[in-house]
Amino acid sequence: MAFAEISVIDDFGDKVVLKGPAKRIVALYGSFNEILFAMDLGDRIVARTAGDDYPAKIVMLPSIGTHMRPNPELIVALNPDLVLQMAGRSQAKAPLEPLKVRGIPTAMFQVTSFDELYSLIHRIGILTAEPKRAEKLVQSMAMRLDKVKEKYTDINDKPEVFFEIRYPNLLAAGKGSIVSDIIRKAGGLNCVKNNKKIVRMGEEELLRLDPENYVYQSGRMNQSPVPPAERGHFKMIKAVRSGRILEVDESVFSRPGPRNVDAVETLADFLYSNN
Repeated sequence: MAFAEISVIDDFGDKVVLKGPAKRIVALYGSFNEILFAMDLGDRIVARTAGDDYPAKIVMLPSIGTHMRPNPELIVALNPDLVLQMAGRSQAKAPLEPLKVRGIPTAMFQVTSFDELYSLIHRIGILTAEPKRAEKLVQSMAMRLDKVKEKYTDINDKPEVFFEIRYPNLLAAGKGSIVSDIIRKAGGLNCVKNNKKIVRMGEEELLRLDPENYVYQSGRMNQSPVPPAERGHFKMIKAVRSGRILEVDESVFSRPGPRNVDAVETLADFLYSNN
């Protein structure tokens, strides 16, 4: 069966053209694997990066290096018809160049909100010739978010939330992050007003913000974090004094993907369970 040419525009204005539906996909970032599995298209993934361990089935696939330093020879040997990359660091595009030279279609995306995540899912639906699966996933996510919204629709004073990305050398989630949209969808306010994705934060500034809810992630960027209540000056923060502290999974909150809805539900329960 012959297929018509398939094309989308990625988030950096590049036209991605395929001769047919993508059936041998290499994702250089775990978000894409999660999306494809959620669309029941996990069998189209032919490799993983060294850091990918979710969903569990992904570990059975060969590793092609890391998100920022994949091995182009290993990728080419797998004969992929599409390679996907997530922007974040400025160097994210570099690993795609040697693949483009070899004629392998590549696409790079940037997700900082649920709207952008939905757009990504829809374009993956186009590239895989499975637009209905993409729409079904988006609709199921949106319905769950609407249900969460019922918890706080009638509440005017939304609780402020501080989200810790890393400690020590404190980094916080700024307004330009998917985390900030998770906070908003959960009925909270990100107390960090900086529009960057990641904001370097001094303890003096944290004390000035004095957040009423403190969320900190554990994962690759924040390995085995010391609980905030056990950190010297942090005991002066309102959230610590009142015990309003929540530890969360980095891959669920900071990695754009279907599990961001789980993150919203978890955070909304934390913020509004006593209301």
